[in-house]
Amino acid sequence: MLAATGVGGAVRAEYVEPGVARPYDPRRLGHGKLFIAPAILTGIGTLSLIKKTDLTTTDLTWVITGAVLGAALGALRGTTVQLVDKGGVLWQRYTGRTFLTLIGALAVTAGFHVLAVKMGMHENAHPLQLSIGVSFLGESLMVARRGMASGIPFAPARTR
Repeated sequence: MLAATGVGGAVRAEYVEPGVARPYDPRRLGHGKLFIAPAILTGIGTLSLIKKTDLTTTDLTWVITGAVLGAALGALRGTTVQLVDKGGVLWQRYTGRTFLTLIGALAVTAGFHVLAVKMGMHENAHPLQLSIGVSFLGESLMVARRGMASGIPFAPARTR
């Protein structure tokens, strides 16, 4: 879908994927949307890990440790997401701190991967989908916990 945006009198056209908000735009927070993408990515990563036939104990140790680290960094990122009451339901919005945390987490994860390879993990042993999935799963769990503690109801599923 094409959308026109204007800043200071200048108008530009940009492609906006239907249903996908820009990061700073608030979006309704519902139970389903919170966990679907992280669960799918984690499932794809786990499945590709299961299909690998040349994994060693060293590989699995580093992959599991990396997954725990990724989930922890995701949970840290989840503490920076702004939660607000809008129209009686919970909405979330990424902040500048969220993006700074994401950049820091990427640097830590890259460093961890380099260390893991130097310590004997095969370079292709750790699926990227698993890393991304557990990171967003950690974020989603933290946002859900914070949302439940706020007392603001989650947005109901939209009917089409």
